[in-house]
Amino acid sequence: MLPACNLHGMQLHLAEISRTIAQGAHAVLIVDQAAWHTSQKLDVPENITILPLPPRAEKLNPESAAWKLYQFVVVVTHGGYPKR
Repeated sequence: MLPACNLHGMQLHLAEISRTIAQGAHAVLIVDQAAWHTSQKLDVPENITILPLPPRAEKLNPESAAWKLYQFVVVVTHGGYPKR
């Protein structure tokens, strides 16, 4: 778990994924359009291909579905978000 989502964290994530890919295999990493996922500054290992989802493709992004479920549970179960 990293403290922030950023380019450095993505680079560490790619290195870890690359390290665990079987010899001779190739991984396709499906990502959303976050800047750190698609930055030209990323050094993508040769055994990984990054495949970005199209913009505004909520139905293809499982995180969007999880977030909507979370929002529903918070509103229905707790009557809304906690006040700060």
